[in-house]
Amino acid sequence: MSHRNARLTVHGRRLLVERVRSGRPVAHVAAEMGVSRPTAHKWLRRWQAEGESGLHDRSSRPRRTPHRTPAALEDRVCRLRQERKLGPARIGPVLGLPASTVHRVLARHGLNRLAFLDRPTGQVIRRYERSRPGELVHVDVRKLGRIPDGGGWRVHGRAACPDRRRTTGFDYIHSAVDDHSRLAYSEVHPDEKAATCAAFLQRAAAFFAACGILRIDALAAANLEDGPQPAVPAASTRASAASRPSLWEARGLSPVRSLRSRWVLPVMSSLMTFSPCLLSRSATSQGKRPGR
Repeated sequence: MSHRNARLTVHGRRLLVERVRSGRPVAHVAAEMGVSRPTAHKWLRRWQAEGESGLHDRSSRPRRTPHRTPAALEDRVCRLRQERKLGPARIGPVLGLPASTVHRVLARHGLNRLAFLDRPTGQVIRRYERSRPGELVHVDVRKLGRIPDGGGWRVHGRAACPDRRRTTGFDYIHSAVDDHSRLAYSEVHPDEKAATCAAFLQRAAAFFAACGILRIDALAAANLEDGPQPAVPAASTRASAASRPSLWEARGLSPVRSLRSRWVLPVMSSLMTFSPCLLSRSATSQGKRPGR
């Protein structure tokens, strides 16, 4: 990305090339674009050599750094940090390095803050995530009380609201978050009924598809239990009842257990009725619950 004071963006460089190709002098085009002639010639040369990709910014990182700290010495810095939890001011004298160099090495390896480390083992704490977008989507609903016009009792005091049983109602924030990319989609609704949740999931899936996540393999929600069991005669034995396939197994799905929710199961049933192709699990994963 260009810096904030750059005269030319990618679009501006493309415009410069088009104006020069139309037959106008480079000096005139450079003056119009507010850049020098050497700059205009630079972007022309890059476009002639690389085409459209040559108009994009390049990394400013040097190709080689001969004075960089050796890899073996960086390993010793990291070991002292992980094993003894020492800071740059104490690691520097031990290895004969400036504290600024030690800090740069620690930052390069993600060890510059002790909060990034697991204290007993010294290993860097990695963010939990699935391996690819769409493999797991977390859904949840938050119930929030509405605030009356002009403010509630916290602003006007208890005397202004003598009957606390009379409320303005609640809003329900429905959210869906992709486990890998952390891409989120939220809507505010007046309830959390099954039809509302199913319609929300349809729109959330369309939003994820527009962002490039074309397939959702599984949903994780609170207190997701097995689906309703099919009806059987009252004389059935406990063994036969225990061996009945659940709604999830019959559809080839594997529910993901989490903490607590009351609406996910009817939502999933309605969702599979509305769009049976939205959720899918491979045949090899049937009967397994993906770990959190």
